[in-house]
Amino acid sequence: MRAARLIKMVLLLQSRPSMTAAELARELEVSERTVARDVLSLSEAGVPVYADRGRAGGYRLIGGYRTRLTGLGRSEAEALFLSGVPTALREMGLADAASAARLKVSAALVPELRDAAAGAAQRFHLDAPAWYQEPATPALLPAVADAVWDDRRLTARYHRKDREVERELEPYGLVLKAGVWYLAARAGGTPVAAPAPASGSGSASGSYRVYRVDRFTGVTATGERFTRDETFDLPAFWAARAEQFARSLLRAEVVLRLSARGVRQLPYVTERAAAREAIEQAGPPDEHGRLTVTLAVESADIAYSQLLALGPEGEVLAPPALRERFAAAARGTAALYD
Repeated sequence: MRAARLIKMVLLLQSRPSMTAAELARELEVSERTVARDVLSLSEAGVPVYADRGRAGGYRLIGGYRTRLTGLGRSEAEALFLSGVPTALREMGLADAASAARLKVSAALVPELRDAAAGAAQRFHLDAPAWYQEPATPALLPAVADAVWDDRRLTARYHRKDREVERELEPYGLVLKAGVWYLAARAGGTPVAAPAPASGSGSASGSYRVYRVDRFTGVTATGERFTRDETFDLPAFWAARAEQFARSLLRAEVVLRLSARGVRQLPYVTERAAAREAIEQAGPPDEHGRLTVTLAVESADIAYSQLLALGPEGEVLAPPALRERFAAAARGTAALYD
């Protein structure tokens, strides 16, 4: 445990010009007194850690000291090589940089761990696009990715409903979801409309918006850097936005009577969060063990295609028009198997 902490301290000091005792204590989750003891142990072991005294002081490594990654275990090394997504890196124009980084890490590993990259690649592979789709890489993705990495403002033109608009953006992060690239950005200025037959737009969430990169028609880097909001958390923002988007689609309701098996199946045939909420808010089962739920759905047509998968485990009670569609489908199915 202590050895792992000492290695982490050296790696932290390698990655920054200097760190205060308080910063090291926070990163290592120990007290400042423990940090002082660990620094002394590193010095005794020959690691050149230097303490700057005074109010703005801290700890730093001197003489360009670098350590080889001999502290990595096999599982840690393999996990490190799993952290990249080859297709995504290639689409963003970062394949060469990622390859060079992997080579450097491999060279720094002890000999017995240098097969970690091949071992990980042969055991796990991430295929991000959805089935039955041939995803196309947005032509402007590399330019957008460059701006994201460099914290540089963009002037972007994009399709929005029935027109094309232009807006200045502060690009915060990229998300690859089911083969589609999205940009999380903070918008500034007033959109300038330009007549063009188009559709789609960014979606607001607080002061940030989400844009489909394949709907950008033009991207120009302004060359001006913006100050990133360090409190912005891309994974948390995307999770909240995705849930908000999914809920925004559910504009209709269906009343169902479900068998015990139908209750178990419902989250697998329709929107999972909506199914769980419907089941949780339902009353007690009837005398036959069937549960009546009110389910939020996108539309009657989509509910019809989804809920058919329940077969006899689910009965549509309302709306009447949808119930009649299921009754007609049941009669037609019964006639086929009569």
